[in-house]
Amino acid sequence: MATAVELPALSPTMKEGKITKWLKKEGDKVSSGTAIAEVETDKSNLEIEAYDDGVLLKILVPEGSAAPVGSPIAWIGKAGEKVDESAAAKPAAAPAPKQEEKPAEPAKAAAPAAKPAEKPVPATNGRVRASPLAKRIAAENGVDLSSVAGSGPQGRIVKRDVEGAAAKPAAAKARAPVTITRGERIKPEALPISGMRKVISQRLTEVKPGVPHFYLTVELEMDQALKLREEAKAQDTKISVNDIVVKATAIAVRRFPRINQQMDGDKLLQLHNVDVGVAVAIEDGLITPVVRDADQKGLAEINAEVRELAERAKKKALKPEEYSGGSITVSNLGMYGIDDFIAVLNPPQAAILAVGAVTPKPVVRDGQIVIRNMMTVTLSGDHRVIDGAVGAEYLKELRALLEHPLRLLL
Repeated sequence: MATAVELPALSPTMKEGKITKWLKKEGDKVSSGTAIAEVETDKSNLEIEAYDDGVLLKILVPEGSAAPVGSPIAWIGKAGEKVDESAAAKPAAAPAPKQEEKPAEPAKAAAPAAKPAEKPVPATNGRVRASPLAKRIAAENGVDLSSVAGSGPQGRIVKRDVEGAAAKPAAAKARAPVTITRGERIKPEALPISGMRKVISQRLTEVKPGVPHFYLTVELEMDQALKLREEAKAQDTKISVNDIVVKATAIAVRRFPRINQQMDGDKLLQLHNVDVGVAVAIEDGLITPVVRDADQKGLAEINAEVRELAERAKKKALKPEEYSGGSITVSNLGMYGIDDFIAVLNPPQAAILAVGAVTPKPVVRDGQIVIRNMMTVTLSGDHRVIDGAVGAEYLKELRALLEHPLRLLL
């Protein structure tokens, strides 16, 4: 009997997905575990695998179209077997991506840190577990699969893992500049909205008026933090100002657990792990990979983890558990020369920090005007969870940690 291939939920909040490519065509033989299609969600590009042996009898959702989670996108059965055409999925959109989803509702307690896959990742028969597409890409790029960590189900190596190992991420399609002669009027061009941009738009539209925000701003002296960074550099240890901020943010949350609470309907949730989201700008918008148990990690470890997460975020290769949950988010625009700004909350978190650039400024110390490296931090808080006094005490602790960063190491 023919079996419908249903579009699986590839992330906790996924409602629909776009079929970007069919890896098998109608009439091809498939087996359980074979990758048959690539699907684009709002944050990642993932493969769908067959769960039955047989023949791909019918493709219901063409490339470039989207379908809701749980709907049939294809049929697998015996060669020549008839399928129920009335069960065909109705594409949610074609050809524009349509991964619409509601505001994220991550796990009600911080998820444990995802353990990296071991290298190599052997199958039970001694062979490396990898999808057919991953094997083909590896062969084309000379990648040794035994040295690649798999991020697919049960450690299976998939397309994104090989592309990352080959260090050949797909280049963004550059838009050709439009040449305009003086006086010429050109009609505006309608551009498709990416799934990520659509989700960002929906979330902000619902969160900003729906959650009562309040804002607290402090200016911190960062001379000692910069000195710590230079001392680490002299010891061939790479850390950044942002790494120091992430570590201090986490320790301050640990000391003020009220910040680590979230609204859940008519009750409050108290989180116990301290997981810090780090906002990363990518081509389609913004994503916040999470550093799990950041209060327990060293600065060098945080640096390596943030870099690795950010690199995979830009390739849309993060797993859902790597960008969901979290206690608080750090959004740093200092590298863009922004002195100060306010950030919108990342629900269900009750706090987010907007971090500006470190800039030399004249300040008064002991009645004298001196030059110090100053940085502005603004806390946005969910007033349903956090009061202004709690936010002020938290920022006081954050200031103490950043202005005396040796406390981060003790």
